[in-house]
Amino acid sequence: MNLYTAPDPHSENVVERLDAQPVNARGKQQPLYAARKKVFPKRAVGRFRRFKWIVMLVTLAIYYLAPWIHWDRGPYAPDQAILIDLNTRRFFFFFIEIWPQEFYYVAGLLVMAGFGLFLVTSAVGRAWCGYACPQTVWVDLFLVVERAIEGDRNARMKLDAGPWTRNKIGKRVVKHALWIAIGAMTGGAWIFYFADAPTLAVDLFRGQAPMVAYATVATLTATTYVLGGLMREQVCTYMCPWPRIQGAMLDENSLVVTYNDWRGEPRSRHAKKAQAAGQPIGDCVDCNACVAVCPMGIDIRDGQQMECITCALCIDACDGVMDKLDKPRGLIAYATLSEYAGNMKLATTGETTGVQPNLVRNADGTFVAGIRHFNWRVIFRPRVVFYAAIWVAIGVAMLVHLAMRERLELNVLHDRNPQYVLESDGSIRNGYTLRVLNMVPMPRAIEVRLEGLEGATMKIPAISNSEGRTFVITAEPDAATTLKVFVTHRRDAASPNEFLFAVEDDKHVDHATYKAAFNAPEASK
Repeated sequence: MNLYTAPDPHSENVVERLDAQPVNARGKQQPLYAARKKVFPKRAVGRFRRFKWIVMLVTLAIYYLAPWIHWDRGPYAPDQAILIDLNTRRFFFFFIEIWPQEFYYVAGLLVMAGFGLFLVTSAVGRAWCGYACPQTVWVDLFLVVERAIEGDRNARMKLDAGPWTRNKIGKRVVKHALWIAIGAMTGGAWIFYFADAPTLAVDLFRGQAPMVAYATVATLTATTYVLGGLMREQVCTYMCPWPRIQGAMLDENSLVVTYNDWRGEPRSRHAKKAQAAGQPIGDCVDCNACVAVCPMGIDIRDGQQMECITCALCIDACDGVMDKLDKPRGLIAYATLSEYAGNMKLATTGETTGVQPNLVRNADGTFVAGIRHFNWRVIFRPRVVFYAAIWVAIGVAMLVHLAMRERLELNVLHDRNPQYVLESDGSIRNGYTLRVLNMVPMPRAIEVRLEGLEGATMKIPAISNSEGRTFVITAEPDAATTLKVFVTHRRDAASPNEFLFAVEDDKHVDHATYKAAFNAPEASK
């Protein structure tokens, strides 16, 4: 049965047929995952590329060499400068030693990292993504290998499109083998942070290392190879959440890589012919150099895009073209939205007909006085200062706490059964287990004493059978010393009393106390 009929114009119930089409109609459905289009970035030359080389070399050197730095902590502690010791559950960083109960330092570092990312993004956009992100660094390293074996952009594109000859197979095998080797070095360097590096390296090659070490190396080798060699820009576009978050961190005064179409439009590949014909032209010659060098494969002239990591290689490429054409640099540059909007308003005078080059240039080709240029003072605005203040405050608070922290801790556990013992002379005895934690890598003489509970004495059988209110023990380095302690009070107690166990090192630098309860018969009723 046909459920739809043409409406009768004389009927009172007229239903209008809407012109609407489903977006997922048969024949129009798109695949859930679009196939990756290979990007062949051309090697860029310029100041930003040099800065990226420096960042890449520094970060890779830190990552690969840091586990091998020696730091003497004495005979009782490991001599590796940076070590996450899972056996003793401690983290060593040069002269700093972090215990599990001090995990708040790690939490503080994570908070600092978060605010540092907010600070950098609000000031200079995705500079972290463009220069220091591990994905960016390793992709740069993989591209170095790829260019060394297959050549620059045109050669790689020709090789990729060509048939599978012996030459092509040989180059691809060598390239992927080196990528896998880099991945293995990445995984190998990572595990050295969790054990003595020289010892683990020997065990690793002898096949005597723990299986978890080999599993970790295999996992990181695979992830480094896949993410840095095969997926590349897709990691930044689809896997990383930061491109979708960064918009909240930016404002009109944040520096971002910008195509200044107020001076670049209208584009022309034949500037001299256009000028001779009296046509208005901008500085952009539509050479696509900015697209060719982009590791994300985007065109910055299309405006701000989620995929842009602000690596600024397009700036280097465009500046090189401008130098050849004897035109001022900065057609693509770091700029703020407020600066760009002001220049666009000047170039268009509010009209919709597009950019008018004569509105931004004088007769001699120089820019008019009203053109806004970058002023470094915009970086120091309230938002950036706020993030910087929080970042510094957290860092200073952690340093102060780190410098003033006690390296001696005391924990006390009262015996549950029995809670007290009646002696033959009428005195009352309570049993306790003391755990004295010496958090320095050397043995120390520690004084253990009672404070309060006048007339009471204690006995530590592991040290002496005598009774007293003060004893001196030897605490092992970087370890907890457990003591069984009996406290005896010669009195007719009517109610439980509280007192303190106190410990202090022989140099009176560190001390700790613990409030304990003394149980008596009346208190247990």
